[in-house]
Amino acid sequence: MTTPEIANMDVARPTVPDSQDLSALVPELLPHSSGLYWGGQWHDSDAGRTLQSINPSTGQLLAEVAQADDAAVDAAVQAANQALASWARTPPLERARCLREAAHRIRSHARDLALIDAADCGNPVKAMLADAEIAATQLEYFAGLVLEVKGETIPTANGSLNYTLREPVGVVARIFPFNHPFMFAAGKIAAPLAAGNTVVIKPPEQAPLSTIRLMELLHGVFPPGVLNCATGGRETGAALVRHPDVAAVALIGSVGAGKAVLRGAADTMKRSLLELGGKNAMIVFPDADFERAVDGAVRGMNFTWCGQSCGSTSRLFVHASIHDRFVQALVERLKQRHTPGIATDLRTTMGALINQTQYERTLGFIDSARREGAELAHGGQHPADPRLAQGFFIEPTVFAGVTPRHTIAREEIFGPVLSVLSWHDEQEMLQAVNGVEYGLTGSVWTRDLLTAHRMAAALQAGYVWINDCSQHFLGAPFGGYKNSGMGREESKDELFEFTQTKNVNVWMG
Repeated sequence: MTTPEIANMDVARPTVPDSQDLSALVPELLPHSSGLYWGGQWHDSDAGRTLQSINPSTGQLLAEVAQADDAAVDAAVQAANQALASWARTPPLERARCLREAAHRIRSHARDLALIDAADCGNPVKAMLADAEIAATQLEYFAGLVLEVKGETIPTANGSLNYTLREPVGVVARIFPFNHPFMFAAGKIAAPLAAGNTVVIKPPEQAPLSTIRLMELLHGVFPPGVLNCATGGRETGAALVRHPDVAAVALIGSVGAGKAVLRGAADTMKRSLLELGGKNAMIVFPDADFERAVDGAVRGMNFTWCGQSCGSTSRLFVHASIHDRFVQALVERLKQRHTPGIATDLRTTMGALINQTQYERTLGFIDSARREGAELAHGGQHPADPRLAQGFFIEPTVFAGVTPRHTIAREEIFGPVLSVLSWHDEQEMLQAVNGVEYGLTGSVWTRDLLTAHRMAAALQAGYVWINDCSQHFLGAPFGGYKNSGMGREESKDELFEFTQTKNVNVWMG
């Protein structure tokens, strides 16, 4: 959601002091609960299995949390199912009041939640402060839409009254990734709860702590069973997807995870909302505002999150007439903006990759680019700073001389690797831009109005910026084409994803 998916949404940012390392505060802020929450109570895992949560900046253990087995998942779903009828009958404005109270509690603890996320997922604490504000804003946005869950009347020829009702679908499972753990945990419960559904959330196994803390903070806000949590890995997610009493599954994740959800949901015909991966293109025309486009290329890659964002514009298509000058300016701008650092330090502008697996995977893509003949223009290795030796850090990396045949131009890396491709023929460029399995976002830079609209129409992507990038706006539907997903979020569309339509015909004779 991401953007990172929603990290640059147009909302107010909290102010914080500069030049301060807040890592010493983290231990006292961590949640005290197990991670298994349903029916308004915390529970222990009967299976006794746990997951380790590691600080990506230091490689040190932060905490161990429970791993929900099938029995725990079933208990959470049953609690949600039992609460469903009562919550669906709750007056809409009362549901809105609960959502606004949740937003208030989040804002009251924004710094603490941001610190937990920074320590747990490796993203800079300043950026995570914005995530907390975005989550609160999403809760308020959907609280304001509760009265839009309504039907319409349909004219008939025989004098009968025909009308529709929008009703909740039932128990909703929301599964989300590690790049914005808290923002997704808090923001993505808003639409289904506003529509009268109950929810079971499964936080990312790599960074579950801010979600557990959220459940602690929101205890008592919603009636028991309305909001539930089951921590765990893929097995936990799979158990949620196949559970017969789960009516809908919403996933933010990889294409592979999305396909697994669809397979698991098929037997029970679950509604599925999927926001998946991206290999997004930014296209720079020779008439573009040069300086703004260079700045956009840096922002669009989301180096703050180490490129761990589905919406990152990781393929940069620059017209041949300005290519060399653009790459040089891009590298200089990148050196000024982003140097990896400890995520809990307020001075840090670029954090760490989530874990050893993603770190090694990214280095593997960098090695493949070198072997395939791409030109390394910047970065490409672990930073030399000895303070970062134990963390999963990789320098912001730029490759020039990339072609559509290179592996780094085709596959989603989910790491800080930007590929620059030179182009001169528009049709050939568009063929390359659209020639991947993804279609989430796109960005076009030009001063020509006709070119801008022509490109927006030609891009096979669900969310397109003209002379901008990364910004998200509540009310504007976000989602992808092709393998980048199905359904739309961040708008009224997301609210309606969790409703079903009933038609009623009344004979008036």
